Amino acid sequence: MPIQSIYGNPVPVSLQKSAERRFRHYARKFRFDPNESPSLVPSPEGVGYGDFGILTLRDGTESSSAPAFLSGETDSGVASIAGTSGIADVAAVSSAGFDLENGVVLGTIRMGFGHCRMAIALASAAHSLGYVPYWFDLMSFSGTAASKTIRHLEDLYNLGSRISQRSRFFNRYVWDYVTNSAAQKLSLSAEDASLSRIFAPLYRDLPRDMPFFSTHPWTGHAAVHAGMTDVVTIVPDNYPIGFHVVEGSRHVVQSPSAYMGYRTFHSMGVGMPISQSMPAEDIRMVGHYVDHEIVAGIEADCDARLKRIRDGRPRRFLLTMGGAGAQVLRFADIARTCKSAIADGKLSLLINMGDHKGRWADLEKMLRADGMSWTLHTEWGETRSFVAEAAASDVRGVHVFLHDDFYCAVYATNLLMRVADVMVTKPSELSYYPVPKLFIQRVGRHEAWGAIRGAEIGDGTIETASESGLRRTLGLLATDRDLPELYCAQILRNARDGLYDGAYNAVRLAFSWKSGGKPLT
Repeated sequence: MPIQSIYGNPVPVSLQKSAERRFRHYARKFRFDPNESPSLVPSPEGVGYGDFGILTLRDGTESSSAPAFLSGETDSGVASIAGTSGIADVAAVSSAGFDLENGVVLGTIRMGFGHCRMAIALASAAHSLGYVPYWFDLMSFSGTAASKTIRHLEDLYNLGSRISQRSRFFNRYVWDYVTNSAAQKLSLSAEDASLSRIFAPLYRDLPRDMPFFSTHPWTGHAAVHAGMTDVVTIVPDNYPIGFHVVEGSRHVVQSPSAYMGYRTFHSMGVGMPISQSMPAEDIRMVGHYVDHEIVAGIEADCDARLKRIRDGRPRRFLLTMGGAGAQVLRFADIARTCKSAIADGKLSLLINMGDHKGRWADLEKMLRADGMSWTLHTEWGETRSFVAEAAASDVRGVHVFLHDDFYCAVYATNLLMRVADVMVTKPSELSYYPVPKLFIQRVGRHEAWGAIRGAEIGDGTIETASESGLRRTLGLLATDRDLPELYCAQILRNARDGLYDGAYNAVRLAFSWKSGGKPLT
């Protein structure tokens, strides 16, 4: 059935028909069968289990090999930086395979890095509070209509992201519209709710009253379709867009502006009249979603940064490639700009390429053409050892990190940011992390507000879209003390105010709602 209204706001019949056509198109294209569903089995496997006790949900009828996201080495030898706090106690897991008292499901999609990074933050916070996180990645069930649909749509998004970084015309007149005006409409929530019926059969074995965190709206819509009663939508962006609205769930946001925007459905009425707002009981502002080990280490990490700066040690700049792999040209320009400072031992670059072998091949050619050398890190154990050593000694030269395993590709940034002096990033989900940030050009107009948030709370720069502006700001951060010291001071002040406690607060709220709103100790 098409979605006829969203929070009491009628969806025009024409939009209902359009949403239904979209659902039927993908249902036919990928041979959707609502009666086919995996047999979900929680498995303690891979790096995620070693770090945060994450139990991966996979199809028990398939091979026992570890899923792509959580496979890899387990290394608990760098707990002070990596936050490894031991394996979760799973003795209380029920005979059905789920801990019905303390379990929480992390619904995510291996689409880009942002959704999985937020899920890792929630897993880390839940684990630290004594809960059992279950990893539920809709892309893990290969061969299903759900996985095929998501892969098709992800490929289109990644292509658009990459073109946007190479063509100003496309970025201004096409991609900004797609990621802003088109995504802003509340009617898009109805379209995605209809599409998500393709994903709902994957949920058949999940306990209906277990807290479910949706880090992508498709996972939330599908959870609602599947009859889950404690669905929490993790809203990532500071800019309110209808794409993230999931009726039937409760929404948590990271900032006051996001709270106001989603509460009022601000500017979401294109194509449909809006007279009703989101009820107050369906939205909470919780703060920034940040991993437990990063929050716990804020003071020590900022002290280490300030000491390196005041002692004149080589400054460390962390460059993070996004999930779409769209920043290669900008990374090459930054490396070229820093070449002499690197050679003089005044600056070092840590470049996390994620799992983008193709993008690394492109960047490698550019670095080679500029006469630059580097050290490549591809083994997870080696990466974690590097981070541990960097916490105690100087880092020199250019270090590139590239991992086949998706978890490692994402989480390497979380480890490296703790030993970096400045993180150079597009204003994505990383905008909300407690590390001094140099914001480069956004990939999509919706990301602009991430940079605005970081600049206003004082832990990052204004978005530096122009090459000259980026180079000037980079030069100041590399040589002067005032901006890095300002950002560290603001991070410490924000931490005292609980600004980075959003992951803890979201977990506590979910279990409070599960218990009928009773306060949790």
